[in-house]
Amino acid sequence: MKKIAVLGSSGSIGIQTLDFIRKTKNEFKVCGLSVNSNIELLKRQIKEFNPSSVSTGTSEDAEVLKKWCKKNNINTKVYYGIDGLNKIATLKETDLVLFSVVGAVGLEPLLKAIEARKNIAIANKESLVMSGSVIMQIAKEKNVKILPVDSEHSAVFQCIGEEKKEFVKKIILTASGGPFYKSNKKLSNITVEDALKHPTWKMGKKITIDSATLMNKGLEAIEASVLFGVPIEKIEIVIHPQSIVHSMVEFNDGSVIAQLSNPDMTLPIQYALSYPERKKCFIKPLNLAEAGKLEFYKPDFKKFECLKIAYDCAKAGWTMPAVMNAANEIAVKYFLNGKISFDAIPKIVKTITSKHKVIKTKDINKYIKIDKKARFQTVNLIEERYI
Repeated sequence: MKKIAVLGSSGSIGIQTLDFIRKTKNEFKVCGLSVNSNIELLKRQIKEFNPSSVSTGTSEDAEVLKKWCKKNNINTKVYYGIDGLNKIATLKETDLVLFSVVGAVGLEPLLKAIEARKNIAIANKESLVMSGSVIMQIAKEKNVKILPVDSEHSAVFQCIGEEKKEFVKKIILTASGGPFYKSNKKLSNITVEDALKHPTWKMGKKITIDSATLMNKGLEAIEASVLFGVPIEKIEIVIHPQSIVHSMVEFNDGSVIAQLSNPDMTLPIQYALSYPERKKCFIKPLNLAEAGKLEFYKPDFKKFECLKIAYDCAKAGWTMPAVMNAANEIAVKYFLNGKISFDAIPKIVKTITSKHKVIKTKDINKYIKIDKKARFQTVNLIEERYI
């Protein structure tokens, strides 16, 4: 029985992970869970999965949960904040930690888990964007596996298999295009409700907005470069509205290998948790005759400027992607709160990144400091110029 901890158990990936574990009885044991604020859901998860430890976002929620556990004779230990995430990430009994928290908050617990020699299933792309090469080097030194959970990176992982990376000519990441790729609606008039209507995937709010701006695909391109040791120039994006081809790899001999399935996150989650085995999956089998046609288009870098910004920041390297990620997280938060327009997001990110001078460092603490500084600068920019 493989022992699992899930950081971000109230989010889309976390919920689907627990649903998969629920269906595969006696193959996985849940040792730890974390949520930011949804303690009612966490209570239900504790009752069902009986983890040894859990974590909440605040001390207030932790106290409420401790009293609830005591009242119900539940022995689960309750932690909170970043220290709580670190505790869940390093539980002694855990074999694998699934990271599905959103944003830079995942970086410190990710490093703690790697240092504790825990294998990682990663759905927190922001941590790899911030300081991926450093993380991958530490994982290599600790002999820790980092298994991708994002559908695109899982697809690439499955396509490459045991092939040597030097045989890879390029990685082709597919993108649904989000809700506005074919839309003629003026970007400045897009509402939060419009941006949250993703045509294919059901995801959390932040990643859904990133998909609408195509920043998510830029983040994924950087993540793919880090995970597979391929320069950003060898990462290509294609728009694929059907979301059936999850990604492709072209090799030096001209062969292109793709991974296809119906759009359902259960498969990449299951593959990461069960690797190297392939278990029976509970998703609808793919019927290509029913699918009818598979379309592919070049992305519009001019319309979706976030994608170009991501590539430019990836080429600059080192600390630049961390600054970009921080600025984007703050800008998306302000958009979701109705404070800025949709088209302001790339403008804000571009302004903040243009002011940053790249620092070449392998010190993770410096990346964390740079992230905090960029967030502060972004808040100031928005408050002064956009509100």
